[in-house]
Amino acid sequence: MHVAHLSLQDFRSYATAEIALAPGVTVFVGPNGQGKTNLVEAIGYVAAHASHRVATDAPLIRQGAPRAIVRAGVVREDRRALIELEINPGKSNRARLNRSPVPRPREILGMLRTVLFAPEDLALVKGDPGERRRFLDELLTARAPRFAGVRADYDRVLKQRNALLKSAAAHRRAPGPEVLATLDVWDSHLARTGAELLAARLGLVADLGPLVAKAYSALAPSSGAASLGYRSSLGERLPAGPERAGRDELAPLMEEALREARKQELERGVSLVGPHRDELVLQLGEMPARGYASHGESWSFALALRLAAFELLRADGDDPVLILDDVFAELDTGRRRRLAELVAPAEQVLITAAVPEDVPAELSGASFTVEDGEVKRER
Repeated sequence: MHVAHLSLQDFRSYATAEIALAPGVTVFVGPNGQGKTNLVEAIGYVAAHASHRVATDAPLIRQGAPRAIVRAGVVREDRRALIELEINPGKSNRARLNRSPVPRPREILGMLRTVLFAPEDLALVKGDPGERRRFLDELLTARAPRFAGVRADYDRVLKQRNALLKSAAAHRRAPGPEVLATLDVWDSHLARTGAELLAARLGLVADLGPLVAKAYSALAPSSGAASLGYRSSLGERLPAGPERAGRDELAPLMEEALREARKQELERGVSLVGPHRDELVLQLGEMPARGYASHGESWSFALALRLAAFELLRADGDDPVLILDDVFAELDTGRRRRLAELVAPAEQVLITAAVPEDVPAELSGASFTVEDGEVKRER
């Protein structure tokens, strides 16, 4: 899989941009703040319908413009597709596939798959649990786009349930039978959608674990062993060998946990059980990586997570597009070289760098300069 063409209209700093791309390595070089990251961010947005830099769409629109449009021509084996996303801040986005409207943008998820490395990835190790949950859920959706719907359903149920709990807590008195009956209904919905998401995450962590250990060992051979675990809000209710647990097995366990937590939830006005409270645990040797790993070890762990995601997606079918956004400047010489060797075989690698010297020789290829909002092919 590779992106053959990128077209931007009013995206970030670009009024317009048209860039022809090819398989292999492509490097975008230029001083910071000139728009290099905006280009790869646009490609990542087409793949995930989200930015790796901001949580909302509004910053993606060029100042003064009503909307932004991103088009990507994607080649997958012998098939070609033109994917278009119209980004409308405050309103629903629109999507087209081969110039035909798509009812819901999430229906084209999976048409382009990317794995993006960026300085923000350090938060996967040093940040709060929400960063690691998002990593898992975005990878789930990349592997099976239907999980975009599962996540949306879970978030909707969680929002409604929290609103009910918050309202009950605000009255500071025992809730009546009507509130409790309504809460029973939301418990059932939360348990059903939450169990499906939890089962998928557990299976994903089981698949990722060996790949993360292998990638970390390749990047930092002199450090301890990296491993993954999953801490669920179900606690000891989680079955032994949880990666094999399915939705039907987990849903009643989640309902049981919700019933047990109900008194505390009504007092605090928030849902305390469910995948939104869970944690992907990163271990380095016998210690948790968060708080104990050095800066270099943290970087290697974050890179290992992305490399493992790449290998997992690659095993599902064809290579996702690899994007390395200003990553090499953060690494020492040894880690640069080892990372370059690991990613070089990918079908398409897109790199941003402030200066050409940041890019290892193993990743030579096409080169563009980016300065003052202009993208110019150098070789």
